[in-house]
Amino acid sequence: MIKINENYQKLQASYLFSNIAKRVSAFQQANPDKKLIKLGIGDVTRALPDACVKAFHAAVDEMANDATFHGYGPEQGYDFLREAIAKNDFQARGAQVDADEVFVSDGAKCDSGNFQEIFSTDITVAIPDPVYPVYVDTNVMAGRSGNWNEELGRYENLVYLDGNRENGFIPELPEQQVDLIYLCFPNNPTGSMATREQLKQWVDYARANKSLILYDAAYEAFVQDEDLPRSIYEVEGAREVAIEFRSFSKTAGFTGTRCAYTVVPKSCMAYTEAGEAVSVHSLWNRRHTTKFNSVSYPVQRAAEAVYSSEGQAQIKELIAYYLNNAKYIREKMEALGYECIGGVNSPYIWIDGKTDSWAFFDRLLNEAGVVCTPGAGFGKCGEGYIRISAFNSFENVTEAMERISKIL
Repeated sequence: MIKINENYQKLQASYLFSNIAKRVSAFQQANPDKKLIKLGIGDVTRALPDACVKAFHAAVDEMANDATFHGYGPEQGYDFLREAIAKNDFQARGAQVDADEVFVSDGAKCDSGNFQEIFSTDITVAIPDPVYPVYVDTNVMAGRSGNWNEELGRYENLVYLDGNRENGFIPELPEQQVDLIYLCFPNNPTGSMATREQLKQWVDYARANKSLILYDAAYEAFVQDEDLPRSIYEVEGAREVAIEFRSFSKTAGFTGTRCAYTVVPKSCMAYTEAGEAVSVHSLWNRRHTTKFNSVSYPVQRAAEAVYSSEGQAQIKELIAYYLNNAKYIREKMEALGYECIGGVNSPYIWIDGKTDSWAFFDRLLNEAGVVCTPGAGFGKCGEGYIRISAFNSFENVTEAMERISKIL
């Protein structure tokens, strides 16, 4: 008989955002005439930058002509995009990243979830809490988590890095030795941002312990403070111990277009059971070329346009728009007496709801018609908090805050 991967049975309930979608659907069925304002998932709402649209159209026209048609592209991405990424996103900020260390993909979610496949199932994994659920769930699926401990509200074999109000939701280094470390800055869900000095501690830890950091920088475009790092590779020694994930989804509105990339330095090593060093770059290249057939040519041309002078001006306007939403949300929630972090250098506002997370979620949904995200869905340390996203129109944001103000 065909047998299942038993690790899937260890997953807790449904995926967070699927659970939210079910509650939202039930509300809409019960209130068909009620306008719902969604400030929950991190899905952008504004159109693609004009520079990207023009490049997209031009590339589609190429696909319509036999002489300029493109079939399968290189699995790692076209050189024109990889070179633009390396030059503009890293080298321009003094970070050493070469074009052949960039792997173009269809999403940072996919890459951050898939990267663990190239490592042993018996490694020790450190996960921040609260955290983006994909990091946890993919390691559960792979069999690294152990069983769910209902009393603790956590998996038995994962090492949890607690974030809380006291440490500003920047986790401390683990007390024990760990092999794989997930970090996300600007953080999803809390909006917290690490300094270079804080990242240097993690890099030094990883170098001392032969650990590897998976660094999710999907929201780096929202970092406006020049004293803060946009990449972990701005930290000395990070090329030896860190992989970085980035996305065009939030930077340029590509959530429905799908384009992202992962940087895997050639100097980054992992080890065999016998302790022999193996290139992580070569392992990921083997996995990537086996399981992925590259992002479509028109999409990669559209992504390349992000780096044009026109594209840069347009994405800066997009980022500023969402950050203005975030500032407005935070100011309104603080005026109502709620403690917040995020909303600065981040599109997310992390709010101490002073009550059960799901209860606060249901109250905003049922009484105000506003969708947020319950903090408990991001881990034990998220209980009592909610996350509000700035990804919507300013008109909807102001209406949402007016509704919330009336019920709180």
